[in-house]
Amino acid sequence: MAHRPYHLVIFGASGFTGQFVVEEVARTISEGPKGNLKWAVAGRSKQKLEKVLEQAAGVLSKPELRSEVDIIVADVGEPDSLAAMCKQAVIVLNCVGPYRFYGEPVVKACVENGAHHIDISGEPQFLEGMQLNYNSEAAEKGVYIIGSCGFDSIPADMGVIYTRDQFKGTLTAVESFLTVSAGSDGGCIHDGTWQSAVYGFADGHKLQSLRRKFNHKPLPAVGSKLKRRGTLFFSNEIQQYTVPFMGSDPSVVKRSQRFLVEEHQATPVQYGAYAGIGGIGSVIKLMFAGMMFWFLVKFSFGRNLLIKHPEFFSFGLFSKAGPSRKQMEGSSFQFALYGEGYSEGQDPSQGKPNSKIRTLVQGPECGYVATPIAMVQAALTILNEPADLPKAGGVYTPGAAFAKTTLIDRLNKHGIQFSVI
Repeated sequence: MAHRPYHLVIFGASGFTGQFVVEEVARTISEGPKGNLKWAVAGRSKQKLEKVLEQAAGVLSKPELRSEVDIIVADVGEPDSLAAMCKQAVIVLNCVGPYRFYGEPVVKACVENGAHHIDISGEPQFLEGMQLNYNSEAAEKGVYIIGSCGFDSIPADMGVIYTRDQFKGTLTAVESFLTVSAGSDGGCIHDGTWQSAVYGFADGHKLQSLRRKFNHKPLPAVGSKLKRRGTLFFSNEIQQYTVPFMGSDPSVVKRSQRFLVEEHQATPVQYGAYAGIGGIGSVIKLMFAGMMFWFLVKFSFGRNLLIKHPEFFSFGLFSKAGPSRKQMEGSSFQFALYGEGYSEGQDPSQGKPNSKIRTLVQGPECGYVATPIAMVQAALTILNEPADLPKAGGVYTPGAAFAKTTLIDRLNKHGIQFSVI
């Protein structure tokens, strides 16, 4: 890989999230190997990619981006173009979603052509499908395929790892509570995430049959069994109404824990994920939106309606335009993690957990500020700390891939803060 022209190639650089990944890479050039990061942008349209570099040059006051960053034309529908792109990259940062439709050809091209692959998917069906289909081939080739390296699911997965590492004793269970704050300009999410949710819920039954193919034995529960909370409840932890978190975090954390148990004989940490929705007004809105969503997502005409009108059906939470830069600047997230376990010297097989810990992961706007930071720092960790990654290539979660690296320190320096409260 030392002879490849680019450390990083951003595929889908002209997409909504891709444009912010371009800006984040441009900010971190000095953090590459030997203080220099060689990178290129890739996608279907040369003109759109030129426009993104032009925009980044203006935003960052770096006119050199217009001429110094190479452009690669590659299309998910043209395997030869993907192969040519992957042959030139040490790592492909794949920003083209929904991944259930467009992700696999890129993973396949990376594995076949020896490039590592990082995505920012929050789609368990895609993430687990790639593990089932490509893990052994990636291991043979020494290629790392690391999924969900954005807001789904680095704060949760690395947050659990961080909590375990900070706990004095044996950590056995963690519950996380996400709260998102918007500034006076409000906030919203680009409808690419909405599309992934629509198709994900429609295909829920396929995820169950996919999971059966792994033939996993249940992980042993150490300590008190973590009780599932209700569908809607008032959380004393964050002092607002709360629902189970619907993203990929629970699935990703569970896969990380399985890896750590099987490969490092660690004690598995049980995990529950929740998201705060606010006061009673928000509860009423969510109930209406949820009922419409659950009804419509079952039928193809309903899914088409949901896809065409995200703003209407989500009460403005999702939009085709995505948030403005001003909205992003005013937004932030907090991930509060409540852990319990056995203090040093206590036998985890005897009695109930006797010790607690509380940690916090907090950072800027989650979708288009924190996600590019997390993705780019994950890539820089692979480039700079190869000896601390798992011994063999394969399809990994962030927690499995980065548990022994300095990724958390890197994130702390870039505004995604991990702390013990």
